Amino acid sequence: MDQLIELALAEDVGDGDITTRILVPPDAQATARIVRREPGVVAGLDVAAAVFERFDVALEPGEGDVVARLEGPAAGILTAERTALNFLGRLSGIATLTARYVEAVAGTGAQILDTRKTIPGLRALEKAAVVAGGGTNHRMGLYDAIMVKENHARAAGGLAEATRKAIAEGPYGVEVCVECETGDEVDLAITCGARRLLLDNMSLDELREAVERAAGRAQLEASGGITLENVRGVAETGVDFISVGALTHSAPALDFSLLFD
Repeated sequence: MDQLIELALAEDVGDGDITTRILVPPDAQATARIVRREPGVVAGLDVAAAVFERFDVALEPGEGDVVARLEGPAAGILTAERTALNFLGRLSGIATLTARYVEAVAGTGAQILDTRKTIPGLRALEKAAVVAGGGTNHRMGLYDAIMVKENHARAAGGLAEATRKAIAEGPYGVEVCVECETGDEVDLAITCGARRLLLDNMSLDELREAVERAAGRAQLEASGGITLENVRGVAETGVDFISVGALTHSAPALDFSLLFD
């Protein structure tokens, strides 16, 4: 977080905030509030607080649509404003969209997962925002889980060979997930020892068939083409997880404003 904040401030402030330097007395103190302009789940207040802290501005959580109150140098509030709100809006947008997906599948038992489709450098913060919205984190990167996808299988000599090799040679305790596109691949992967399957771009009928074929022998994750309009139907097929790239790659930012008192 600290590195991201430093990069963001360097990008926005550069060698100085010219407008504030000209117009705002350096000894002026102020109080201000951050206001949410639309309904949503607030996430990233800790990041915003860390931005303001660099300018000796204190942030305290607020109530209702006043999500935070600020106190400190007026110049510091103005210089930090856009960087702090950029983080806050982006992360709250992710949390808000996640909450909508979680609400859409409530009662089905399916968990909403994020993916690796994140803005480079922001993955840890974006995945924290998914959790704030009630979702569950998938693997953080290529280093903490094994995902045997179609191209891996082709490069390794086929799905069966890739699955067996991943299970046999993977580090102890590291989960192995195998992508399947057909019911026959579901059977094959389970026969080869896979206990978690990624069902890629299957129709609702194909998902129901996959659930029947797996018969509880493997956890099933639906992925591909998931929207708020169809996610309930996907969950009702009986899959355990639904991964949604849109949580991070397409979430609109939540609208916030900063107002001086």
